[in-house]
Amino acid sequence: MSKAVKFSLAASVAMAGLFACAEMLDRPEGIRIGQRMTLRPYVSLSLTYDSNVGSTHDGDRGDALWTVSPGLGLTYNGDSWSLLLSGYYNYRQYCKSSNDRYNRHSYGESARFNWSNASGGGKGWTLLLGQSFQQVTMGDDLVLGDGRNYSMGTRRLQVQAALQRRFNEYWHGDVNASYYWLDYMNDTRDYNSLYGWERALVGGEVGFAPSRWTDFIVSGNYHTYDQDNAHGTTLSSRSQGYSVQAGLGSYMTERVSYRALAGWSRFEYANDASSSDGFVYTVSGNWKIGETWNTMLLASSYYHPSERQRSSKSRSDALSWGLAKLMIRGKLRATLDLRYRHETVEHITTSGYDYCIDVITGRIGFSYTFNRFLSGYLHGEYQRSWNDNSGTRNGAYDYDRWRITTGIRVSY
Repeated sequence: MSKAVKFSLAASVAMAGLFACAEMLDRPEGIRIGQRMTLRPYVSLSLTYDSNVGSTHDGDRGDALWTVSPGLGLTYNGDSWSLLLSGYYNYRQYCKSSNDRYNRHSYGESARFNWSNASGGGKGWTLLLGQSFQQVTMGDDLVLGDGRNYSMGTRRLQVQAALQRRFNEYWHGDVNASYYWLDYMNDTRDYNSLYGWERALVGGEVGFAPSRWTDFIVSGNYHTYDQDNAHGTTLSSRSQGYSVQAGLGSYMTERVSYRALAGWSRFEYANDASSSDGFVYTVSGNWKIGETWNTMLLASSYYHPSERQRSSKSRSDALSWGLAKLMIRGKLRATLDLRYRHETVEHITTSGYDYCIDVITGRIGFSYTFNRFLSGYLHGEYQRSWNDNSGTRNGAYDYDRWRITTGIRVSY
């Protein structure tokens, strides 16, 4: 399978495996249907205290909330293919807050299909299809996998496809395509408005692996945006970009795998009303320190229409690191996760201003499996957001927020 595709489709899932929350604990055996299908239903109940429910700069909206979350997973394994389906629903009840924009429910679903006729390092084809949808609220995780704030109501739809050909034990290549829809449902509120976009991407990759320990990779893509932050202005809502990267991706040791690419990107905002050229990178790494220790690192950068301000473009740099430890014969899992995101917003028209936003999030969690059906969890999160212009939106981007959650999950 293409390392580029593995990174884009599985990076957020892999990092999520380090988090100790209800939907991310190890699944039990589930309900077997025949020899190939398994159903995994569950329901969780949790209590959270949130110090700043609306992520506002005055931070005066602390509240406790109850969450009930049923979910279902399905796996089907064929002879040369596999299918994974999952879905969940979260309903929340705040103890004090009554503002409807906090969107008391969230939900999501995902589907993944994988087919391959390749065996080991031999030649063959691999097809990977993926799709996911999420509606998230202020009660969900504080950040996305790349460190971006959820902030109020957000909807995300992703569709991805990749086809890889391994020609022999040395050469491989793939083509891939994706569609990403990002919609902020709170973009009409009177402060800190947020703007979504649609992105379509096509790309390809060629790799040469002279040994198991070395894989030379060259990749490139072309992408287009239809952004909301240009609507109602004289600017075009269409943007486009190109990116070319090269590097290495393989195994450093038996326990350390990595992928490190760097290159150049060009982004033409609003039908080339303004363009940016710059250095970009994509890094991922995993180190299995021991039988019970594991750590992972992710880093990336890219150009895109600004989600923060009208008539603006952005460059984002994100870094994520996670550590997981299993204890008490695998029953207790402790996790630590740190994320940092730096976003540079460049205004295109003369009436705006440029600024930078930094967001750092730290999380620590514990989960304990009592038996096959019952598990419990406790985790805490802290987020700090700030920018270099105190007058930006009257300081709406400057805030602190922390949360503590405890709960149980019943699964079959």
